[in-house]
Amino acid sequence: MAPKKQLESILGNRYESEDGDLYKVELLGGMDDHEITNFKSQLPNNTLPDEIEQLLRFSRGFEFYSFEEIRFDTYGVFGIDGLFPRSIELAGDGFGNYWILDIDSLGNWNSVYYVCHDPAVVIKHSENLSEFIMHVDEYGKKGNESHLDIIHEKTVFEIWDRNLGVLEPNDVNFNFGIVDGLPELFIVADLINKPTNTGFSWAKHHINSKIIRPTDEPLWIIEKKVKQGLFARLFKRNN
Repeated sequence: MAPKKQLESILGNRYESEDGDLYKVELLGGMDDHEITNFKSQLPNNTLPDEIEQLLRFSRGFEFYSFEEIRFDTYGVFGIDGLFPRSIELAGDGFGNYWILDIDSLGNWNSVYYVCHDPAVVIKHSENLSEFIMHVDEYGKKGNESHLDIIHEKTVFEIWDRNLGVLEPNDVNFNFGIVDGLPELFIVADLINKPTNTGFSWAKHHINSKIIRPTDEPLWIIEKKVKQGLFARLFKRNN
């Protein structure tokens, strides 16, 4: 189902908050021709998929309980270098965690990822924007039994507890070509063709680890910082 139709399908639904208050989707206004043109000029390849343009003309987002505004027009504001260089910051929860829609260099709008800061993990949340809207609707209906809440409260810790293997540059078997600036040690996080609920830690070893996204594919190279002893640091400084 196209995103506009998916959003339209939940407008009549009524939900109940944890405090027993009733609420519904509150639409934000749509974009006019000038706003669409300006937005398109900011996007990769100056491309806006037809179904996304239809959605934005209808509404640029909506309000929903437990979220800061859910927006479809927040391009280029996500701040963690290397993770999602071209993206829409769909929503935040007010605690430093975000739902991010990945856009490739051709301008295609792809999967939605949940980026958590504590623990520091990325999880493939929804296959596309339509499914994300469906997951928001499910959250409103099922609360802590919903896909969204299980990822938010449980899956993040399961992902954090898993250890990815450390690769040295000459051991790389992934077909991402020549990559400039590879760190001495790194992990490769590969979510190509992976289902939702799979993910990786983006800062398992250090919050300032370098992150490289070598292609449009959902594959990341993450620096593994190793603590060095005093003599190792002195030797490196003198050479």
